[in-house]
Amino acid sequence: MQNLDFCFADMTWHLGSAPLIMGILNVTPDSFSDGGDYASTDRAIGRALAMVEQGAAVIDVGGESTRPGSMAVDAPEEIRRVVPVIEELSRQTTTPISIDTAKAPVAKAAIEAGAAIVNDVSGLHADPDMAGVVAKGGAGCVIMHMRGTPETMQQFTHYDDLCGQISTYFRETIAYAESEGVPPTRIMLDSGIGFSKTAEQNLTLIAETGRFRQLGRPVLVGPSRKSFIGTLLDGTPPKERVWGTAGAVAAAIIYGADVLRVHDVEEMRQVAVVASAIRNAAASD
Repeated sequence: MQNLDFCFADMTWHLGSAPLIMGILNVTPDSFSDGGDYASTDRAIGRALAMVEQGAAVIDVGGESTRPGSMAVDAPEEIRRVVPVIEELSRQTTTPISIDTAKAPVAKAAIEAGAAIVNDVSGLHADPDMAGVVAKGGAGCVIMHMRGTPETMQQFTHYDDLCGQISTYFRETIAYAESEGVPPTRIMLDSGIGFSKTAEQNLTLIAETGRFRQLGRPVLVGPSRKSFIGTLLDGTPPKERVWGTAGAVAAAIIYGADVLRVHDVEEMRQVAVVASAIRNAAASD
């Protein structure tokens, strides 16, 4: 598999042989899987440090739920939730921190607090100032594909050419980001599992991970505990989808994923080690 660099702040990840784990830290009261579990700063920091110990290469801090049908919160409230966690976490670990937000003021505050990556579910499109914030802050960014908003996205699941349309979206967004001062080397792609997609489309996107990587940028896949896994497992609740998530993570790695965004870091790190060893063995034949 082709090696691709992802640059952010003063770091560079050389991606291609060993996939990395992004640990999810939701400091929200209403996320679909763990809402309220880490709403206090102390509990959030404890959880983040545990994920670092388990092998997370980056911690993704989110202060607004993006589950289907979720309502938006304003930027000041989102900042109130995430900045104390990022500030304290950056004091206690050198592990990179990502901010999961589509709002430029939140991203700016998070970068100033110590975040080095902006994970934007809107792909830099929800806020016209976001690309400029990423550029000026020297941050990396994850560009995700989604139609509509988290509140409305499941109304927009019809595609004439699912992977072709998403590839076009990525090309156009990379060009837009570059025009705003964000070089391609600071961009990672995410096809948006569970965002304006049906269960069957989510499976297709995992199987087509390598197609998006052919655009010359690393690919993040985020299947963790999502509803398509629950559908396949006859309604298993989110916190009981660890084994189903493991299957999705293994498949994503075999098909070319570089970063896996997950809740269950220790388990998925083991999956990543084994799946990537198999992938690399096949590539060496």
